[in-house]
Amino acid sequence: MAKNKKIEILDSTLRDGAQAERILFSLEDKLKIVKVLDDLGVDYIEGGNPFANKNDMEFFALASKLKLKNSRLCAFGSTRKPNEKTSESPIVKALLEVAASVISVVGKSSVLHVKEVLGTSLEENLSMIFDTVSILKENSKEVIFDAEHFFDGYRLDKDYAIKTLQAAVDAGADVICLCDTNGAFFPDEISEIIKEVKEIIPAKIGIHCHNDAGMAVSSSIYAVMGGACHIQGTLLGFGERCGNANLSTIIPNLQLKKGMTLIPKKNIAELTRCCKAIAEIANISLLQSMPYVGRSAFAHKAGMHIDGVNKITESFEHIEPTVVGNERRILTSGSAGRGTILKKIQKFDPTIKKDDPKTKEIVEKLKELENRGYQFEAAEQSFELVVSKLLGRYKKSFELLDFKIITSPGKNENNYTASAMIKIQVDGKTEITAAEGEGPFNAMDKALKKALSVFYPEISQVRMADYKVRVLNAKNASASYVRVLLESSDGKNTWTTVGVSTDVIEASWLALADSIEYKLSKK
Repeated sequence: MAKNKKIEILDSTLRDGAQAERILFSLEDKLKIVKVLDDLGVDYIEGGNPFANKNDMEFFALASKLKLKNSRLCAFGSTRKPNEKTSESPIVKALLEVAASVISVVGKSSVLHVKEVLGTSLEENLSMIFDTVSILKENSKEVIFDAEHFFDGYRLDKDYAIKTLQAAVDAGADVICLCDTNGAFFPDEISEIIKEVKEIIPAKIGIHCHNDAGMAVSSSIYAVMGGACHIQGTLLGFGERCGNANLSTIIPNLQLKKGMTLIPKKNIAELTRCCKAIAEIANISLLQSMPYVGRSAFAHKAGMHIDGVNKITESFEHIEPTVVGNERRILTSGSAGRGTILKKIQKFDPTIKKDDPKTKEIVEKLKELENRGYQFEAAEQSFELVVSKLLGRYKKSFELLDFKIITSPGKNENNYTASAMIKIQVDGKTEITAAEGEGPFNAMDKALKKALSVFYPEISQVRMADYKVRVLNAKNASASYVRVLLESSDGKNTWTTVGVSTDVIEASWLALADSIEYKLSKK
């Protein structure tokens, strides 16, 4: 693979990504994502299908008014229907009217799909491709032809699959994108087929992979090895079924390790920030183990690993985390050793040494809490509060005087509502509030924030991003300890706290109280 080679990137988060389970974007969400992707510097932002979704017409109208620095808006649509006059096709009309200069047209390239899904002749399908691309080009649109099920079609009938590509090329398509729509092909197969296609088709070749067999990233990279210079995917990899090729992995792999240009060089440091922003907008948790951008991508827990990375970072890291805007994390655990914990303590007090009694006290306290079920590598902000208390640097922001929770059946038999009453004290002043919620924790969360907002208005910015409950010793049945991990966010920063108790409500309260205390400690 040649260095400095330009590889075009088309991000389909707003189209293919929106087809993922539990993903739903509002119009405002989509406009925010456009800005994030433009900041990152992808070449194309595929914004949706204006024929299938009339709301996408409004999206393109608004998005076209944004002053984009790096990206071009791309609308998605299919070829005209069988035996339909192209100029009268509602699909084509929508693509001509949409406020986007680039159109991604999907057409069938598999004999199976032409005959059994479209229910038309092989010749008519070729005409549908040619006619649709032609009329778009006549109207000054840049056209990307997505050859749907191309690799399956190539395996069934190589000659016909090639004819579909040639029809698009003859009509003037700017990019021919080969789609592994079922996500079933191996990377080496994709690379070899692309090499064969390039010998026949004189056009810019692209790749669009799904992740059904877990190979979408590898297949996309192998496609480039075979000669592709256009990659389609979604920044976080979510999409139909098992998702699309994850661009947050592909971009740094090719740009940092193969010297190619996928996004502007200075923007690679924005990768983690942009991924976090899109996860926040999509209301999902960014997968911690995601390469390059995940919270655990450069996290070290084993003592040997920590010792190695402290001496020479490349001993256990394949790149410097800051290159992609991420950070190195040394996880807090009793198995990490006193030296590792000391470094964390010294963030609070640089004068404390390894043999200081306070160091021993904190290590012992950490082990004690871990034995009870606390997990600080996943909740470092709770650990910070523990250290702050033991060093005498902790100032309580509020004190809980009393709380009560009442649950009752809701309108549906599987739905329970809850009411919470909270009594707190801040600087000698008492506040009592109540709130209703979807369950005990939600009610408690609402009531606490309602009470605290009287004293700390910034608390209204904090919301729960994730909530996990784990039973620690199930053999004790209902008397088992439970651990609650609470991930919170204020829209800019994310932090995680932990609580452990035999009572899930108390465990939730401990995690919630730590979350609020941590936020207020950063004032």
